[in-house]
Amino acid sequence: MVRPAANTLHIAVLGVTGYAGAELARLLLTHPRLAQTPPLFFGRESETLSIKLTSLHPQLSGLPNADDLSVSPFNWEQLQREGIEVLFLATPHEQARELAPIALSYGIKVIDLSAAWRLQHAPNRAIYKLEDTPATDTLQKTAVYGSPELHGPAIASAQLIANPGCYATSIILALAPLLRANMVDLNIGIIADAKSGVSGAGKALTPNNSFMYAADNLSAYAVFGHRHTGELLEQLGLTSDQIQFTPHLLPIPRGILSTIYIRLNEPGSIKSIQDTFDEFYASSPMVRVRRSPALPQIQHVVRTNFCDLGFQLSPDGKRLVVISCLDNLLKGASSQAVQNMNLMAGWHEIEGLL
Repeated sequence: MVRPAANTLHIAVLGVTGYAGAELARLLLTHPRLAQTPPLFFGRESETLSIKLTSLHPQLSGLPNADDLSVSPFNWEQLQREGIEVLFLATPHEQARELAPIALSYGIKVIDLSAAWRLQHAPNRAIYKLEDTPATDTLQKTAVYGSPELHGPAIASAQLIANPGCYATSIILALAPLLRANMVDLNIGIIADAKSGVSGAGKALTPNNSFMYAADNLSAYAVFGHRHTGELLEQLGLTSDQIQFTPHLLPIPRGILSTIYIRLNEPGSIKSIQDTFDEFYASSPMVRVRRSPALPQIQHVVRTNFCDLGFQLSPDGKRLVVISCLDNLLKGASSQAVQNMNLMAGWHEIEGLL
Protein backbone atom coordinates (compact mmCIF):
# COMPACT_ATOMS: atom_id res chain seq x y z
CA MET A 1 0.00 0.00 0.00
CA VAL A 2 1.38 3.39 -1.03
CA ARG A 3 1.44 5.88 1.83
CA PRO A 4 -0.34 9.12 0.83
CA ALA A 5 1.84 12.21 0.78
CA ALA A 6 1.36 14.69 3.61
CA ASN A 7 0.79 18.34 2.79
CA THR A 8 3.53 19.39 5.19
CA LEU A 9 5.91 18.05 7.82
CA HIS A 10 6.92 19.14 11.28
CA ILE A 11 10.69 19.15 11.26
CA ALA A 12 13.59 20.17 13.45
CA VAL A 13 17.29 20.73 12.87
CA LEU A 14 19.93 20.06 15.48
CA GLY A 15 23.20 21.77 14.63
CA VAL A 16 22.79 24.84 12.49
CA THR A 17 25.97 26.79 13.22
CA GLY A 18 28.14 25.38 10.42
CA TYR A 19 28.27 26.11 6.71
CA ALA A 20 26.13 23.11 5.71
CA GLY A 21 23.73 23.87 8.58
CA ALA A 22 23.23 27.40 7.28
CA GLU A 23 22.46 26.11 3.79
CA LEU A 24 20.08 23.53 5.21
CA ALA A 25 18.24 26.28 7.11
CA ARG A 26 17.95 28.37 3.94
CA LEU A 27 16.51 25.49 1.93
CA LEU A 28 14.01 24.52 4.60
CA LEU A 29 12.85 28.11 5.18
CA THR A 30 12.09 28.52 1.48
CA HIS A 31 10.61 25.05 0.95
CA PRO A 32 7.04 25.50 -0.33
CA ARG A 33 5.68 22.62 1.77
CA LEU A 34 7.00 24.14 5.01
CA ALA A 35 5.67 27.69 4.66
CA GLN A 36 3.03 27.15 7.35
CA THR A 37 5.16 24.89 9.57
CA PRO A 38 8.62 26.48 9.77
CA PRO A 39 11.39 24.30 11.18
CA LEU A 40 12.57 24.34 14.77
CA PHE A 41 16.28 25.03 15.08
CA PHE A 42 18.30 23.75 18.00
CA GLY A 43 21.80 24.21 19.32
CA ARG A 44 23.69 21.40 20.99
CA GLU A 45 22.52 19.99 24.31
CA SER A 46 25.40 21.73 26.08
CA GLU A 47 24.24 25.16 24.87
CA THR A 48 21.91 26.84 27.36
CA LEU A 49 21.03 30.14 25.67
CA SER A 50 18.79 30.94 22.71
CA ILE A 51 20.03 33.12 19.86
CA LYS A 52 18.16 34.66 16.96
CA LEU A 53 18.66 32.63 13.80
CA THR A 54 19.47 35.75 11.81
CA SER A 55 22.03 36.85 14.40
CA LEU A 56 23.81 33.58 13.76
CA HIS A 57 23.30 33.71 9.97
CA PRO A 58 22.44 37.28 8.88
CA GLN A 59 22.26 36.16 5.25
CA LEU A 60 18.96 34.41 6.07
CA SER A 61 17.20 37.65 7.05
CA GLY A 62 14.13 38.31 4.94
CA LEU A 63 13.47 34.67 4.14
CA PRO A 64 10.06 33.33 5.21
CA ASN A 65 9.83 33.21 9.02
CA ALA A 66 13.62 33.60 9.42
CA ASP A 67 13.57 36.86 11.39
CA ASP A 68 11.12 35.42 13.91
CA LEU A 69 12.98 32.18 14.63
CA SER A 70 15.60 31.37 17.23
CA VAL A 71 18.16 28.63 17.73
CA SER A 72 17.14 27.16 21.09
CA PRO A 73 18.81 24.78 23.54
CA PHE A 74 18.00 21.22 22.52
CA ASN A 75 15.54 19.15 24.52
CA TRP A 76 13.49 16.09 23.70
CA GLU A 77 10.39 17.34 25.47
CA GLN A 78 9.97 20.22 23.03
CA LEU A 79 10.35 17.89 20.04
CA GLN A 80 7.58 15.70 21.39
CA ARG A 81 5.39 18.66 22.36
CA GLU A 82 5.71 20.19 18.87
CA GLY A 83 4.95 16.87 17.15
CA ILE A 84 8.25 16.75 15.27
CA GLU A 85 8.19 14.08 12.57
CA VAL A 86 11.67 14.42 11.05
CA LEU A 87 14.89 15.45 12.80
CA PHE A 88 17.92 16.57 10.81
CA LEU A 89 21.18 15.94 12.64
CA ALA A 90 24.01 18.26 11.56
CA THR A 91 26.23 17.32 14.48
CA PRO A 92 29.54 15.57 15.10
CA HIS A 93 29.49 11.86 14.27
CA GLU A 94 29.62 10.73 17.89
CA GLN A 95 26.63 12.86 18.87
CA ALA A 96 24.57 11.62 15.93
CA ARG A 97 25.40 8.03 16.86
CA GLU A 98 24.00 8.70 20.33
CA LEU A 99 20.94 10.76 19.40
CA ALA A 100 19.49 8.91 16.41
CA PRO A 101 18.34 5.85 18.43
CA ILE A 102 16.60 8.12 20.94
CA ALA A 103 14.78 10.03 18.20
CA LEU A 104 13.64 6.80 16.58
CA SER A 105 12.36 5.52 19.92
CA TYR A 106 10.10 8.60 20.03
CA GLY A 107 8.78 7.85 16.54
CA ILE A 108 10.82 10.65 14.93
CA LYS A 109 12.52 9.89 11.61
CA VAL A 110 16.15 10.94 11.27
CA ILE A 111 18.19 12.39 8.42
CA ASP A 112 21.79 12.40 9.61
CA LEU A 113 24.31 14.62 7.81
CA SER A 114 27.26 13.15 9.71
CA ALA A 115 29.01 9.86 8.95
CA ALA A 116 27.61 8.11 12.03
CA TRP A 117 25.35 5.71 10.08
CA ARG A 118 26.80 5.66 6.55
CA LEU A 119 28.95 2.56 6.78
CA GLN A 120 27.69 -0.98 7.24
CA HIS A 121 31.08 -2.63 7.71
CA ALA A 122 32.91 -2.13 11.01
CA PRO A 123 36.40 -1.94 9.41
CA ASN A 124 35.23 1.02 7.32
CA ARG A 125 33.62 2.71 10.36
CA ALA A 126 36.83 2.34 12.37
CA ILE A 127 38.25 5.59 10.98
CA TYR A 128 35.52 7.50 12.87
CA LYS A 129 36.24 5.75 16.18
CA LEU A 130 32.52 5.25 16.84
CA GLU A 131 31.31 3.07 19.67
CA ASP A 132 29.59 -0.10 18.43
CA THR A 133 27.14 -1.93 20.64
CA PRO A 134 24.61 -4.70 19.89
CA ALA A 135 21.90 -2.00 19.77
CA THR A 136 23.78 0.25 17.33
CA ASP A 137 24.76 -2.75 15.21
CA THR A 138 21.09 -3.68 14.89
CA LEU A 139 20.05 -0.13 14.04
CA GLN A 140 22.95 0.23 11.61
CA LYS A 141 21.47 -2.52 9.44
CA THR A 142 18.29 -0.47 9.02
CA ALA A 143 20.06 2.77 8.01
CA VAL A 144 19.61 3.67 4.34
CA TYR A 145 22.45 5.38 2.49
CA GLY A 146 20.82 8.61 1.32
CA SER A 147 21.76 8.71 -2.35
CA PRO A 148 18.43 9.30 -4.12
CA GLU A 149 19.88 8.26 -7.47
CA LEU A 150 20.88 4.86 -6.10
CA HIS A 151 18.39 4.15 -3.31
CA GLY A 152 15.27 6.21 -3.96
CA PRO A 153 12.65 3.53 -3.12
CA ALA A 154 14.45 2.51 0.08
CA ILE A 155 14.75 6.15 1.16
CA ALA A 156 11.01 6.66 0.73
CA SER A 157 10.23 4.04 3.38
CA ALA A 158 13.23 4.57 5.67
CA GLN A 159 13.27 5.69 9.29
CA LEU A 160 17.00 6.53 9.38
CA ILE A 161 18.79 8.15 6.45
CA ALA A 162 22.58 8.39 6.39
CA ASN A 163 23.30 11.40 4.18
CA PRO A 164 26.34 10.70 1.96
CA GLY A 165 29.68 12.46 2.13
CA CYS A 166 30.45 15.18 -0.40
CA TYR A 167 33.48 13.59 -2.06
CA ALA A 168 31.73 10.23 -2.02
CA THR A 169 28.66 11.66 -3.78
CA SER A 170 30.73 13.13 -6.60
CA ILE A 171 32.65 9.91 -7.23
CA ILE A 172 29.80 7.43 -6.70
CA LEU A 173 27.54 9.26 -9.16
CA ALA A 174 30.33 9.29 -11.74
CA LEU A 175 31.10 5.59 -11.45
CA ALA A 176 27.81 3.86 -10.65
CA PRO A 177 26.44 3.73 -14.24
CA LEU A 178 29.67 2.30 -15.63
CA LEU A 179 30.13 -0.29 -12.89
CA ARG A 180 26.49 -1.40 -13.06
CA ALA A 181 26.98 -1.91 -16.81
CA ASN A 182 30.18 -3.91 -16.14
CA MET A 183 32.20 -1.61 -18.42
CA VAL A 184 35.22 -1.01 -16.13
CA ASP A 185 38.40 -3.09 -16.12
CA LEU A 186 38.82 -3.52 -12.38
CA ASN A 187 42.07 -5.42 -12.83
CA ILE A 188 43.62 -2.15 -13.98
CA GLY A 189 41.82 -0.19 -11.28
CA ILE A 190 40.27 3.26 -11.00
CA ILE A 191 41.94 6.55 -10.04
CA ALA A 192 39.71 9.21 -8.49
CA ASP A 193 41.48 12.57 -8.18
CA ALA A 194 39.16 14.94 -6.30
CA LYS A 195 39.52 18.60 -5.34
CA SER A 196 37.35 20.51 -2.87
CA GLY A 197 36.91 24.07 -1.69
CA VAL A 198 37.92 25.00 1.85
CA SER A 199 34.38 24.83 3.28
CA GLY A 200 34.60 21.04 2.96
CA ALA A 201 36.84 21.09 6.04
CA GLY A 202 34.06 22.63 8.15
CA LYS A 203 33.77 25.92 10.01
CA ALA A 204 36.13 25.16 12.88
CA LEU A 205 39.45 26.88 12.23
CA THR A 206 42.44 24.61 11.68
CA PRO A 207 45.89 25.40 10.28
CA ASN A 208 44.98 23.69 6.99
CA ASN A 209 41.81 25.70 6.31
CA SER A 210 43.19 29.07 7.33
CA PHE A 211 43.54 31.75 4.67
CA MET A 212 47.34 31.81 4.91
CA TYR A 213 47.53 28.06 4.23
CA ALA A 214 44.85 27.67 1.56
CA ALA A 215 45.29 30.86 -0.48
CA ASP A 216 47.54 30.50 -3.56
CA ASN A 217 47.94 26.82 -2.73
CA LEU A 218 46.84 23.36 -3.82
CA SER A 219 47.54 20.46 -1.51
CA ALA A 220 46.80 16.74 -1.31
CA TYR A 221 45.80 15.22 2.01
CA ALA A 222 44.66 11.96 3.62
CA VAL A 223 46.36 9.96 0.86
CA PHE A 224 45.46 6.25 1.29
CA GLY A 225 43.31 7.15 4.28
CA HIS A 226 40.45 9.54 3.58
CA ARG A 227 37.36 8.73 5.61
CA HIS A 228 35.03 8.79 2.57
CA THR A 229 36.87 5.83 1.03
CA GLY A 230 34.67 3.32 2.85
CA GLU A 231 31.58 4.81 1.24
CA LEU A 232 33.07 4.30 -2.21
CA LEU A 233 33.90 0.68 -1.47
CA GLU A 234 30.52 -0.18 0.01
CA GLN A 235 28.28 1.70 -2.42
CA LEU A 236 30.20 0.73 -5.56
CA GLY A 237 31.02 -2.84 -4.54
CA LEU A 238 34.77 -2.29 -4.88
CA THR A 239 37.80 -3.45 -2.93
CA SER A 240 40.54 -1.12 -1.76
CA ASP A 241 42.80 -2.56 -4.49
CA GLN A 242 40.39 -1.46 -7.21
CA ILE A 243 40.23 2.28 -6.57
CA GLN A 244 42.69 4.95 -5.48
CA PHE A 245 40.99 8.08 -4.14
CA THR A 246 43.13 11.14 -3.41
CA PRO A 247 41.52 14.38 -2.18
CA HIS A 248 43.00 17.85 -2.62
CA LEU A 249 42.26 21.23 -1.07
CA LEU A 250 41.50 24.04 -3.51
CA PRO A 251 41.91 27.74 -2.60
CA ILE A 252 38.20 28.46 -3.23
CA PRO A 253 35.31 28.65 -0.75
CA ARG A 254 33.14 25.80 -2.08
CA GLY A 255 32.71 23.21 -4.82
CA ILE A 256 34.16 19.83 -5.76
CA LEU A 257 35.64 18.64 -9.04
CA SER A 258 36.48 14.94 -9.27
CA THR A 259 38.49 13.62 -12.21
CA ILE A 260 38.15 9.85 -12.56
CA TYR A 261 40.44 7.76 -14.76
CA ILE A 262 39.08 4.46 -16.04
CA ARG A 263 40.24 1.64 -18.32
CA LEU A 264 37.31 -0.01 -20.08
CA ASN A 265 36.82 -3.79 -20.35
CA GLU A 266 36.61 -3.46 -24.11
CA PRO A 267 36.81 -0.53 -26.51
CA GLY A 268 33.73 1.67 -26.29
CA SER A 269 32.22 4.51 -28.27
CA ILE A 270 31.15 7.99 -27.27
CA LYS A 271 27.54 6.97 -28.00
CA SER A 272 27.69 3.85 -25.84
CA ILE A 273 29.13 5.80 -22.89
CA GLN A 274 26.66 8.66 -23.35
CA ASP A 275 23.75 6.22 -23.55
CA THR A 276 24.90 4.47 -20.37
CA PHE A 277 24.89 7.71 -18.38
CA ASP A 278 21.68 9.03 -19.95
CA GLU A 279 19.73 5.85 -19.28
CA PHE A 280 21.00 5.48 -15.71
CA TYR A 281 20.05 9.06 -14.80
CA ALA A 282 16.92 9.39 -16.93
CA SER A 283 14.78 9.70 -13.78
CA SER A 284 17.32 11.65 -11.69
CA PRO A 285 16.48 15.36 -11.96
CA MET A 286 19.38 16.55 -9.81
CA VAL A 287 22.03 14.98 -12.06
CA ARG A 288 22.88 16.76 -15.30
CA VAL A 289 24.81 14.74 -17.88
CA ARG A 290 26.78 16.86 -20.34
CA ARG A 291 27.16 15.97 -24.02
CA SER A 292 30.70 14.80 -24.71
CA PRO A 293 33.17 16.46 -25.23
CA ALA A 294 31.70 19.21 -23.00
CA LEU A 295 32.96 18.93 -19.42
CA PRO A 296 31.47 20.37 -16.22
CA GLN A 297 33.21 23.00 -14.15
CA ILE A 298 32.85 24.08 -10.54
CA GLN A 299 31.49 27.47 -11.60
CA HIS A 300 28.59 25.66 -13.31
CA VAL A 301 27.39 24.00 -10.09
CA VAL A 302 28.40 26.23 -7.21
CA ARG A 303 25.32 27.44 -5.27
CA THR A 304 23.14 24.99 -7.21
CA ASN A 305 21.72 21.65 -6.13
CA PHE A 306 22.98 19.69 -9.13
CA CYS A 307 25.73 17.20 -9.75
CA ASP A 308 27.10 17.66 -13.27
CA LEU A 309 28.77 14.78 -15.11
CA GLY A 310 30.79 14.76 -18.31
CA PHE A 311 33.35 12.54 -20.01
CA GLN A 312 35.87 12.21 -22.77
CA LEU A 313 36.94 8.97 -24.41
CA SER A 314 40.41 8.29 -25.81
CA PRO A 315 40.70 7.85 -29.59
CA ASP A 316 41.27 4.10 -29.20
CA GLY A 317 38.09 3.80 -27.08
CA LYS A 318 39.92 2.10 -24.20
CA ARG A 319 40.52 4.94 -21.73
CA LEU A 320 37.78 7.06 -20.22
CA VAL A 321 37.99 10.23 -18.14
CA VAL A 322 34.85 11.22 -16.24
CA ILE A 323 34.47 14.65 -14.61
CA SER A 324 32.00 15.13 -11.75
CA CYS A 325 31.21 18.52 -10.19
CA LEU A 326 28.95 19.56 -7.32
CA ASP A 327 28.65 22.10 -4.54
CA ASN A 328 29.93 20.32 -1.43
CA LEU A 329 27.55 22.28 0.85
CA LEU A 330 24.48 21.55 -1.29
CA LYS A 331 24.32 18.36 -3.37
CA GLY A 332 27.24 17.21 -1.24
CA ALA A 333 25.35 17.85 2.00
CA SER A 334 22.25 19.98 2.69
CA SER A 335 20.28 19.86 -0.57
CA GLN A 336 20.79 16.11 -0.76
CA ALA A 337 19.33 15.93 2.77
CA VAL A 338 16.30 17.93 1.61
CA GLN A 339 16.00 15.67 -1.44
CA ASN A 340 15.87 12.73 0.97
CA MET A 341 13.23 14.48 3.10
CA ASN A 342 11.09 14.97 0.00
CA LEU A 343 11.27 11.28 -0.83
CA MET A 344 10.47 10.27 2.76
CA ALA A 345 7.41 12.54 2.72
CA GLY A 346 6.12 11.23 -0.61
CA TRP A 347 6.79 14.54 -2.38
CA HIS A 348 8.61 15.00 -5.65
CA GLU A 349 12.33 14.96 -4.90
CA ILE A 350 12.96 18.34 -6.54
CA GLU A 351 10.49 20.29 -4.37
CA GLY A 352 12.22 23.27 -2.82
CA LEU A 353 15.39 22.63 -4.84
CA LEU A 354 14.66 24.24 -8.22
